[in-house]
This record gives sequence, C-alpha cells and structure tokens, in this order.
Amino acid sequence: MAQRPAKDHWTQEAYSTSAPFVPKLATTILQWLDPQPDDIVLDLGCGDGVLTAKLRETCASASGVDASASMITAAKKTHGSRAGLSWHVQDCRYLDRWINFQKGGYTKVFSNAALHWILRDLSTRESMLQNVYDILRPGGTFAFEMGGKGNVAEVHAALMAAVAHQGITLEDARELCPWFFPSEALMRQMLENMGFKVQRMELEYRPTKLTSDKDGGIEGWVRLMGAQFLEGLDTSTKRDAAVKEVCEVLKTVIGHEEDDSMYLGYVRLRVLATKPT
Repeated sequence: MAQRPAKDHWTQEAYSTSAPFVPKLATTILQWLDPQPDDIVLDLGCGDGVLTAKLRETCASASGVDASASMITAAKKTHGSRAGLSWHVQDCRYLDRWINFQKGGYTKVFSNAALHWILRDLSTRESMLQNVYDILRPGGTFAFEMGGKGNVAEVHAALMAAVAHQGITLEDARELCPWFFPSEALMRQMLENMGFKVQRMELEYRPTKLTSDKDGGIEGWVRLMGAQFLEGLDTSTKRDAAVKEVCEVLKTVIGHEEDDSMYLGYVRLRVLATKPT
C-alpha cells in the first residue's frame, strides 16, 4: 500500500476527552528523569505541553517539540511562552532538520507516550535515535516511556480485523498500523547500537481505565488513536462500520460488569539511558 501524507488528526479536545490519563500516569518516568535546576530539557512529542510545563517548574529550560501544529498551538495557548519555556512544530523523525538542532545542546531528553508513534517509521528509526544521541551533552540523560510489546493488544488486533473486513488486505492493515511496540531486548539493542548506556529498563502491564465521556470511551479512543487505520478506508460508511465492529467485539473483552467501566491493556516500556562522558 502506498504511503499517504501524514495527517494531523490531533486536537487537545479529543485527546483530553479520550486519553487524559496519559500525562497523569507519567509519575514514574518523571522521577527517573530527575530534572535539576540547571538542566536544559527537550520534550519529544510533547503534545499539549502538560508535562513540558511541569518540567519547566524544576529545570532551567524546557522545550517542547511535536509534529502536530494543533497540539503546539494548544500548548502555547494553555501554558504560554516565556523565558525557559518554548514550543516548536517539528517532526521528531527528522530532528536534525529542526532549526534549533544543536549537537550537545541539551542535558536531558524526555519523552512520554510518543516514541511508539515516532519510531514506527523503520526508515528513520535509526537516524532518529542518532539525533537524540547527538543533541545530548556527554553524560546527558535520555528518559522515556512508550508502548511496549503487547501494548493494547486487544484493540490492536480488533482494529486490524475490522479494517480488513471492510475490504483491504490484512497485509495492508498491518501497514496502516501507526505504532511500534518493541520488546525490552530490541530497545536495549537499538540504544546500545547508538552508543547509549542503558541504566534502567522495565516493562509494566498496566490496565488503564478509559473515560466515560460522551465522546470518549472505547469509541473515542479508537477514532483518535486508531485514526491512521481508519484513514485506509475510502468512505465514512466503512470507517464507521469498522469502529462499530471494534467496539462490539471488545465490549465483553475489556468491559467490567460491576460498574460498566472499560480497561485497555496498556503495556509501558520505561527506559533510562545515558550518553557516555
């Protein structure tokens, strides 16, 4: 299947309705990052900037970069731009093309719930990690949390099947997948090949409760997080049918009868790596 141009389907409203828990559950990786008053931090895939602004409270400077212009606009509107806090529209796959790219420019690089999108493109995976390595000062820290192997497996499988049932091949459905969920072994290998020293790594199974908002829940999650699957279908009727199938299939798989809540099987890969001095 031919690659389609990237489409910005992110909005702060949709994200806060379907996945407000993402920044709230970043406590552990923020602790691993351990921001200090003299740190200069780069937040990759910052989204609407909730965590970037939080980092600025404890470090000298925090810069948020994201490929979504709408999310950067939301970050600027919500948190403002001031000394030591800046926002930039930039595809993180091509960090070296960023006008502010400077080798050794940051003491720490941080990312939460973004690298499984950024690293999906196999053709830029190695160069992207090389850019992170280059932008760090010697002795600098790279701390991130992303989806790990088996992340949201139930909805991943249901989405692939649902779009295939609407007339595309299973192989094309695989190509539409926007996520990269690596194992611990693969991620360690990738980082060490770049020259990083992995200090700490863990894979955590963390079932996560979906919102009960009118436009949230499993349907809202699928429409936002699975948008690239749905974009492979050529009519809104087919897209709606695929979403309906996913919701119906998962109803008893992820639903809790006692309170009608729904939980997705999140698997989080956390990593703390350093650049040698």
